[in-house]
Amino acid sequence: MEQDDDREIEIKYAHRFGQIAVRLGFVSREQVKEALTEQISFNSVNRLRPRKLIGEILFENGWITLKQIEKVLEEISEEKKNPL
Repeated sequence: MEQDDDREIEIKYAHRFGQIAVRLGFVSREQVKEALTEQISFNSVNRLRPRKLIGEILFENGWITLKQIEKVLEEISEEKKNPL
C-alpha cells in the first residue's frame, strides 16, 4: 500500500518535472518520454530506492545540467508555495 502511494507521487512529480524542464527549454518532450520509459522499466534490485529520479536519468544521458535541475526544482517548490 505505502509502495503504491510512493509510486503515485513519483509519477506525479516526474511528469511535473518533465513539463517544467520542457517549458524552460532544457529538454525536449521526446527526451522526457524516453527518461520516463527508462524510469518505469528500471530494475531496482541493487538500489536503495525503488526508481531513479527523472532528473537523474536526464542528467545521466547528458540532456540536462545540475544547474538546470536546480531551476526546475525551484519552480516546483514555488508552485507548491503558490498553488493556483
